[in-house]
Amino acid sequence: MIKVENLHMHFGGIRAVDGTSLEIKKGSITGLIGPNGAGKTTLFNVVAGHYKPTSGKVFLDGEDVSGMQPHELFAKGLLRTFQIAHEFSTLSVRDNLMMVPPAQSGETLWNAWFHGKQVRDEEEKLRIKANEVIEFLEIPHVADELAGNLSGGQKKLLELGRTMMVDAKIVFLDEVGAGVNRTLLNTIGDAILRLNTERGYTFCMIEHDMDFIGRLCDPVICMAEGKVLAEGPVDEVKSNEAVIEAYLGTGLKNKPGAQA
Repeated sequence: MIKVENLHMHFGGIRAVDGTSLEIKKGSITGLIGPNGAGKTTLFNVVAGHYKPTSGKVFLDGEDVSGMQPHELFAKGLLRTFQIAHEFSTLSVRDNLMMVPPAQSGETLWNAWFHGKQVRDEEEKLRIKANEVIEFLEIPHVADELAGNLSGGQKKLLELGRTMMVDAKIVFLDEVGAGVNRTLLNTIGDAILRLNTERGYTFCMIEHDMDFIGRLCDPVICMAEGKVLAEGPVDEVKSNEAVIEAYLGTGLKNKPGAQA
Protein backbone atom coordinates (compact mmCIF):
# COMPACT_ATOMS: atom_id res chain seq x y z
CA MET A 1 0.00 0.00 0.00
CA ILE A 2 2.88 2.35 0.81
CA LYS A 3 6.18 2.30 -1.01
CA VAL A 4 9.02 4.65 -0.10
CA GLU A 5 11.93 4.90 -2.52
CA ASN A 6 15.30 6.41 -1.58
CA LEU A 7 13.69 9.07 0.58
CA HIS A 8 15.75 11.97 1.92
CA MET A 9 14.68 14.70 4.33
CA HIS A 10 17.41 17.16 5.21
CA PHE A 11 17.27 20.11 7.60
CA GLY A 12 20.36 22.10 6.70
CA GLY A 13 23.23 19.74 7.37
CA ILE A 14 21.08 17.29 9.33
CA ARG A 15 20.02 14.22 7.36
CA ALA A 16 16.97 13.18 9.39
CA VAL A 17 15.95 10.67 6.72
CA ASP A 18 18.89 9.54 4.65
CA GLY A 19 18.04 7.34 1.70
CA THR A 20 15.28 5.25 3.27
CA SER A 21 13.40 2.69 1.19
CA LEU A 22 10.63 0.48 2.58
CA GLU A 23 7.23 -1.02 1.83
CA ILE A 24 4.08 -1.35 3.94
CA LYS A 25 1.87 -4.16 2.71
CA LYS A 26 -1.88 -3.82 2.52
CA GLY A 27 -3.61 -5.39 5.52
CA SER A 28 -0.48 -5.44 7.68
CA ILE A 29 0.30 -3.89 11.04
CA THR A 30 3.88 -2.77 10.50
CA GLY A 31 5.98 -1.69 13.46
CA LEU A 32 8.62 1.04 13.12
CA ILE A 33 11.23 1.00 15.86
CA GLY A 34 14.61 2.57 16.46
CA PRO A 35 16.52 4.70 18.96
CA ASN A 36 15.63 8.33 19.55
CA GLY A 37 16.75 10.46 16.62
CA ALA A 38 16.53 7.57 14.15
CA GLY A 39 14.25 9.55 11.81
CA LYS A 40 11.01 7.65 12.48
CA THR A 41 8.72 10.61 13.12
CA THR A 42 10.32 12.62 10.33
CA LEU A 43 9.59 9.73 7.98
CA PHE A 44 5.97 9.76 9.16
CA ASN A 45 5.78 13.51 8.60
CA VAL A 46 7.08 13.18 5.04
CA VAL A 47 4.78 10.30 4.13
CA ALA A 48 1.77 12.11 5.66
CA GLY A 49 2.52 15.33 3.79
CA HIS A 50 3.68 17.54 6.65
CA TYR A 51 7.13 17.86 5.06
CA LYS A 52 8.02 17.91 1.39
CA PRO A 53 10.92 15.48 0.89
CA THR A 54 14.31 16.76 -0.11
CA SER A 55 14.35 13.94 -2.64
CA GLY A 56 12.89 10.50 -3.19
CA LYS A 57 9.39 9.19 -3.79
CA VAL A 58 6.35 8.09 -1.77
CA PHE A 59 3.68 5.94 -3.42
CA LEU A 60 0.19 5.18 -2.12
CA ASP A 61 -1.51 2.30 -3.92
CA GLY A 62 0.91 2.81 -6.80
CA GLU A 63 0.22 6.56 -7.10
CA ASP A 64 3.09 9.00 -6.62
CA VAL A 65 1.95 11.18 -3.69
CA SER A 66 5.35 12.74 -2.93
CA GLY A 67 4.92 16.25 -1.57
CA MET A 68 1.10 16.15 -1.43
CA GLN A 69 -0.52 18.16 1.36
CA PRO A 70 -2.02 16.39 4.43
CA HIS A 71 -5.61 17.26 3.42
CA GLU A 72 -5.02 15.76 -0.04
CA LEU A 73 -3.68 12.55 1.49
CA PHE A 74 -6.54 12.54 4.01
CA ALA A 75 -8.97 12.50 1.09
CA LYS A 76 -7.12 9.48 -0.31
CA GLY A 77 -7.46 7.58 2.98
CA LEU A 78 -4.02 8.19 4.52
CA LEU A 79 -4.34 9.38 8.13
CA ARG A 80 -1.96 9.78 11.03
CA THR A 81 -2.14 10.30 14.77
CA PHE A 82 0.38 12.16 16.89
CA GLN A 83 2.44 11.31 19.97
CA ILE A 84 0.67 14.21 21.70
CA ALA A 85 -3.05 13.93 20.99
CA HIS A 86 -4.59 16.83 19.03
CA GLU A 87 -8.14 16.89 20.37
CA PHE A 88 -10.61 19.80 20.43
CA SER A 89 -10.44 20.15 24.19
CA THR A 90 -13.62 22.22 24.64
CA LEU A 91 -15.81 19.86 22.63
CA SER A 92 -17.26 16.56 23.82
CA VAL A 93 -15.86 13.23 22.69
CA ARG A 94 -18.88 12.74 20.44
CA ASP A 95 -18.52 16.20 18.89
CA ASN A 96 -14.79 15.59 18.30
CA LEU A 97 -15.74 12.56 16.24
CA MET A 98 -18.48 14.37 14.36
CA MET A 99 -16.03 17.12 13.36
CA VAL A 100 -13.85 14.75 11.31
CA PRO A 101 -15.68 14.10 8.00
CA PRO A 102 -14.88 16.86 5.48
CA ALA A 103 -17.21 18.99 3.35
CA GLN A 104 -20.17 18.88 5.73
CA SER A 105 -23.25 20.79 4.58
CA GLY A 106 -23.51 22.77 7.80
CA GLU A 107 -20.09 24.34 7.26
CA THR A 108 -21.58 26.93 4.89
CA LEU A 109 -23.82 29.78 6.05
CA TRP A 110 -26.03 29.35 2.96
CA ASN A 111 -26.90 25.76 3.82
CA ALA A 112 -27.39 26.61 7.48
CA TRP A 113 -29.96 29.25 6.52
CA PHE A 114 -31.70 27.69 3.53
CA HIS A 115 -31.11 23.92 3.76
CA GLY A 116 -31.68 23.28 7.43
CA LYS A 117 -33.27 19.86 6.97
CA GLN A 118 -30.33 18.66 4.88
CA VAL A 119 -27.93 19.86 7.54
CA ARG A 120 -29.93 18.24 10.36
CA ASP A 121 -30.22 14.93 8.51
CA GLU A 122 -26.50 14.86 7.82
CA GLU A 123 -25.66 15.68 11.44
CA GLU A 124 -27.94 12.89 12.66
CA LYS A 125 -26.15 10.37 10.44
CA LEU A 126 -22.81 11.60 11.79
CA ARG A 127 -24.12 11.32 15.35
CA ILE A 128 -25.17 7.72 14.74
CA LYS A 129 -21.75 6.90 13.26
CA ALA A 130 -19.98 8.63 16.17
CA ASN A 131 -22.02 6.60 18.65
CA GLU A 132 -21.07 3.41 16.81
CA VAL A 133 -17.38 4.38 17.05
CA ILE A 134 -17.77 5.14 20.76
CA GLU A 135 -19.31 1.71 21.36
CA PHE A 136 -16.60 0.02 19.28
CA LEU A 137 -13.91 1.66 21.43
CA GLU A 138 -15.78 0.82 24.64
CA ILE A 139 -15.85 4.42 25.88
CA PRO A 140 -19.60 5.23 26.16
CA HIS A 141 -19.00 6.51 29.71
CA VAL A 142 -17.04 9.51 28.33
CA ALA A 143 -19.14 10.20 25.22
CA ASP A 144 -20.38 13.53 26.59
CA GLU A 145 -17.19 14.42 28.48
CA LEU A 146 -15.09 17.34 27.26
CA ALA A 147 -12.12 15.88 25.39
CA GLY A 148 -9.74 18.10 27.35
CA ASN A 149 -10.73 16.25 30.54
CA LEU A 150 -9.79 12.81 29.23
CA SER A 151 -6.75 10.88 30.41
CA GLY A 152 -3.81 10.50 28.06
CA GLY A 153 -4.86 6.99 27.09
CA GLN A 154 -8.46 8.01 26.48
CA LYS A 155 -7.22 10.80 24.18
CA LYS A 156 -5.25 8.21 22.22
CA LEU A 157 -8.42 6.14 21.87
CA LEU A 158 -10.26 9.25 20.68
CA GLU A 159 -7.58 9.85 18.03
CA LEU A 160 -8.01 6.26 16.87
CA GLY A 161 -11.77 6.79 16.80
CA ARG A 162 -11.40 9.84 14.60
CA THR A 163 -9.76 7.68 11.93
CA MET A 164 -12.92 5.54 11.98
CA MET A 165 -15.15 8.46 10.99
CA VAL A 166 -13.82 8.39 7.43
CA ASP A 167 -12.83 5.61 5.03
CA ALA A 168 -9.23 5.20 6.15
CA LYS A 169 -6.98 2.98 4.05
CA ILE A 170 -3.84 3.30 6.13
CA VAL A 171 -3.26 4.87 9.53
CA PHE A 172 0.13 5.97 10.86
CA LEU A 173 0.24 5.80 14.66
CA ASP A 174 2.99 7.79 16.39
CA GLU A 175 3.70 6.26 19.82
CA VAL A 176 0.10 5.40 20.59
CA GLY A 177 1.27 3.76 23.82
CA ALA A 178 3.30 6.68 25.18
CA GLY A 179 2.18 7.57 28.70
CA VAL A 180 -0.72 5.10 28.64
CA ASN A 181 -1.35 2.70 31.52
CA ARG A 182 -1.19 -1.02 30.77
CA THR A 183 -4.94 -1.66 31.05
CA LEU A 184 -5.85 1.10 28.61
CA LEU A 185 -2.96 0.12 26.34
CA ASN A 186 -4.48 -3.35 26.06
CA THR A 187 -7.80 -1.76 25.10
CA ILE A 188 -6.05 0.31 22.41
CA GLY A 189 -4.26 -2.80 21.15
CA ASP A 190 -7.54 -4.72 20.98
CA ALA A 191 -9.11 -1.88 18.96
CA ILE A 192 -6.20 -1.81 16.51
CA LEU A 193 -6.37 -5.57 15.99
CA ARG A 194 -10.14 -5.47 15.44
CA LEU A 195 -9.83 -2.60 12.96
CA ASN A 196 -7.18 -4.60 11.13
CA THR A 197 -8.99 -7.95 11.05
CA GLU A 198 -12.64 -6.82 10.87
CA ARG A 199 -12.39 -3.65 8.80
CA GLY A 200 -9.21 -4.19 6.80
CA TYR A 201 -7.27 -1.22 8.17
CA THR A 202 -3.56 -1.12 7.37
CA PHE A 203 -1.40 0.32 10.14
CA CYS A 204 2.16 1.51 10.53
CA MET A 205 3.10 2.37 14.10
CA ILE A 206 6.06 3.93 15.85
CA GLU A 207 6.39 2.42 19.30
CA HIS A 208 9.05 1.86 21.97
CA ASP A 209 7.08 -0.72 23.98
CA MET A 210 8.45 -3.94 22.49
CA ASP A 211 5.83 -6.12 24.18
CA PHE A 212 3.13 -4.02 22.49
CA ILE A 213 5.00 -4.21 19.18
CA GLY A 214 5.40 -7.97 19.55
CA ARG A 215 1.69 -8.45 20.19
CA LEU A 216 0.51 -6.44 17.19
CA CYS A 217 3.16 -6.10 14.51
CA ASP A 218 4.48 -8.22 11.69
CA PRO A 219 6.77 -7.16 10.14
CA VAL A 220 8.91 -4.82 12.22
CA ILE A 221 11.24 -2.28 10.61
CA CYS A 222 14.15 -0.80 12.57
CA MET A 223 15.60 2.59 11.62
CA ALA A 224 18.83 4.20 12.77
CA GLU A 225 20.52 7.40 11.60
CA GLY A 226 17.84 7.98 8.97
CA LYS A 227 18.20 4.57 7.31
CA VAL A 228 16.48 1.19 7.49
CA LEU A 229 18.68 -1.08 9.57
CA ALA A 230 16.69 -4.32 9.67
CA GLU A 231 13.28 -5.73 8.80
CA GLY A 232 11.43 -8.93 9.64
CA PRO A 233 9.55 -10.68 12.47
CA VAL A 234 9.92 -8.94 15.81
CA ASP A 235 12.10 -11.61 17.47
CA GLU A 236 14.42 -11.70 14.48
CA VAL A 237 14.80 -7.92 14.46
CA LYS A 238 15.34 -7.74 18.25
CA SER A 239 18.18 -10.25 18.02
CA ASN A 240 19.83 -8.55 15.04
CA GLU A 241 23.39 -7.50 15.89
CA ALA A 242 23.08 -4.14 14.10
CA VAL A 243 19.83 -3.37 15.96
CA ILE A 244 21.43 -4.16 19.33
CA GLU A 245 24.36 -1.92 18.38
CA ALA A 246 22.00 0.94 17.45
CA TYR A 247 19.99 0.72 20.69
CA LEU A 248 22.75 -0.05 23.18
CA GLY A 249 25.83 1.39 21.53
CA THR A 250 27.53 -1.98 21.80
CA GLY A 251 26.85 -5.17 19.93
CA LEU A 252 27.21 -8.77 20.93
CA LYS A 253 30.74 -8.91 19.53
CA ASN A 254 31.86 -6.33 22.10
CA LYS A 255 30.32 -8.08 25.11
CA PRO A 256 32.67 -9.84 27.56
CA GLY A 257 33.13 -13.47 26.64
CA ALA A 258 31.75 -13.09 23.12
CA GLN A 259 33.72 -14.61 20.29
CA ALA A 260 35.08 -12.38 17.55
